[in-house]
Amino acid sequence: MRVDIATEADIPGWLDLAAEVEPLFGPLVHDPIFNRALLKNIRRGTAFCIRENEGPPGSPLMGGLLFSPTRKPVFEIGWFSVADKWRRHGVGLALVRRIFDLVTPPAELIVKTFMEGVEGGGPARVFYARFGFEPAELLPGQGPYGSTVQVFRQYFR
Repeated sequence: MRVDIATEADIPGWLDLAAEVEPLFGPLVHDPIFNRALLKNIRRGTAFCIRENEGPPGSPLMGGLLFSPTRKPVFEIGWFSVADKWRRHGVGLALVRRIFDLVTPPAELIVKTFMEGVEGGGPARVFYARFGFEPAELLPGQGPYGSTVQVFRQYFR
């Protein structure tokens, strides 16, 4: 399984991933903010994906992750999803490990995810905890539909 830097040819695959998670994240496919963030990350080389069968750009995506290195030494996973049919196949593991390789200590890596008790959000919280991320502050109104999200932090020393 190879983690690639996404290209503009991969945008339809990203939108397919986004469509799958809209019930949890809210409208994304037609959201200009999401689309601008995706294009910005693709153009700066910080949109990572795994394509089915290690195919060329434009192949269906198994998963994707947007990474922000712009506030060093604080890095952020801005958006992350694995296609339903590829969950529990190591796709998320490969994407996050790739990001860990890009973080130079001392640093901090953050991700915003669902607060405890949000239906459907438990697997994400468990996933991040397995990687050593620790739950931190709550951010009211910053999630889908104005919901509260929780920051998870991982420290690299």
